[in-house]
Order: sequence, then C-alpha cells, then structure tokens
Amino acid sequence: MQYVTEILPSLLQGARLTLQIFFWTLLCSLPLGILVSLGLISKVRPLQWILEIYVWLMRGTPLLLQLIFVFYGLPIIGIVFQRYDAALVAFILNYAAYFAEIFRGGFQAIDEGQFEAARVLRLSYWQTLRKIVIPQVVKIVIPSIGNEVINLVKDSSLVYVIGLGDLLRAGNVATARDVTLVPLLLVAVIYLILVGICTLVLRKVEQRYSYFK
Repeated sequence: MQYVTEILPSLLQGARLTLQIFFWTLLCSLPLGILVSLGLISKVRPLQWILEIYVWLMRGTPLLLQLIFVFYGLPIIGIVFQRYDAALVAFILNYAAYFAEIFRGGFQAIDEGQFEAARVLRLSYWQTLRKIVIPQVVKIVIPSIGNEVINLVKDSSLVYVIGLGDLLRAGNVATARDVTLVPLLLVAVIYLILVGICTLVLRKVEQRYSYFK
C-alpha cells in the first residue's frame, strides 16, 4: 500500500490530462459532427463531396497516424502545433467524422413528414431542427454515441506517442523505473473506473430521452 500511495499522485496527474483530452474532444467534436452531418445530407453537391472526402479520410486512416501527421508531419510545411494542441486537433477532427456519420443516420431516420408539418406551422429550418428533429435524433443515436464516448476514453492513451504525460505514460514510466506491474494494474483500474462512470452517465441520458416515443 505504501508503494501505491507513492505512485498514485503521478498516475492521477496523468489521468487529469487524459480527462482534459476527453472533455475538450467531446465538447468540440459533437457539435462539429452535427454540422458535418447536416452538410452530408444537404443538397449542395460540392459541399457533400468535400465532407464525404473528409469523413472517408478520418475514418479510413488510424487515429495514431493522424496524431503523428499533425504533430510531426505538418511542421514540414510550416504548420506547427504544441503537443497538447496537436492532440486536440487530431482527436476532434477524427471523432467529429465518426459522430457525423452517426448523426447522418439519425437525421435520415426522421420522417420527411415532420419537416413538412413544421413548415405548415411556419417554423424556420433551424427552429425545426432545434425543437423537433434534433431531440428525436439524439434519442436514436445515443447508443452509438455512447460506444464512441467509451472508445474515446481508451483512445486518449494514444497521446503517449507524441510525448504527452497522460495516464498510460505515467504508468509506463513507473513500471520501467520500479520493474513492477503494479502501476499498469492501477492504470487499468483507473480506466475501468472512467469507463464505468461514462456508462452510468450515458444510461442516465438514455433515460432522460426515453419520453420520446
């Protein structure tokens, strides 16, 4: 127990960075994903093509490669990010593409008659989305969004490759220094706790939207 109390502060410090990456990625990629999904279902063909290429690139290449490209590749052409900023850019762009596909499926599941009814009530397009369509879409996509949220908790460990001191890096450093598996076991426990908390929150969100039938 004494060893655990000695290494726990460094692991919690790493967990703090992990949570920061998680929070900002989720906060930025969800609304961006909604906007991209609206562009994907729009009738503006050039916009559709551009966004489809973006989604194809983000979903068709590994997030690890995207991290390396943003931090190590872009400086070659004069675009330089700090480590933390590079991680956020890569994560937000990657997850926004996945969320966009999820939301596109949700929007396409909404009956066209609801848009027509909103026009009869003289609601604007954005009022229709905000008051009628998006609440229903959210209910449809919550399970898929939940899976991506849980993946995001685990994917945050990839920032280790660009030298950020996240939870996994802290565990690896302690393991290599002290030649023991205890730090990695504690890392696993912390990840399991984070995933468990996310699962509980997502269940509450599902219950919150269960009144939409």
